Amino acid sequence: MSDDVLTTTDDGRFRVRLVRDEYAENPRNDRETLVHVITIDTHLGHYHPVDKDGGPFAEAWERLKWNRWTGVDLFTRYVSIMHGGLVLESSPERGPRSLWYVTGEEARAIDGGLLTEGYVEAEMQEYEAWANGDVWTFIVEERVLWTRDGDSDVSMETWEEVDSCSGLYGKPYARSQAREALTFYAARDAALCG
Repeated sequence: MSDDVLTTTDDGRFRVRLVRDEYAENPRNDRETLVHVITIDTHLGHYHPVDKDGGPFAEAWERLKWNRWTGVDLFTRYVSIMHGGLVLESSPERGPRSLWYVTGEEARAIDGGLLTEGYVEAEMQEYEAWANGDVWTFIVEERVLWTRDGDSDVSMETWEEVDSCSGLYGKPYARSQAREALTFYAARDAALCG
């Protein structure tokens, strides 16, 4: 049994494997990202900045960052009070320290400002998963029995891919999507055979 097999159906006909997505794109390169990011500490250049330009308030950060004790708080208050925006700080154990933010106008455009914090947090978590190599592909496979033409005594079993999906950020999410796909194929097979 392969060590990347997540689970197999009870009848052994289908299985799903979970493998790292080695070709995952940096989600910050997606044109649909709405959150701006200012990298405030790369740990002496050990990590790359999250975004290159820092968005519309990068200049305001440049004016406030000199005060290392209250700079983040001042910037957060500035964005909130002066622009109606939202700022979240990211300080992962491994990775650059950064400020993720949206302007008030952008928050209203996303969802009327109702769940903006969740949206910002989701983009932040997606990036951190990518930066830590926590991006996955699931592969649903079906067991297939092969027999040699002209000699039915010679046969072998293999697994053939029937579905796959890449770019799943975070192992818990990838596992749930993989199990859901396996359930779909097992149910479809049962309906066809039943």
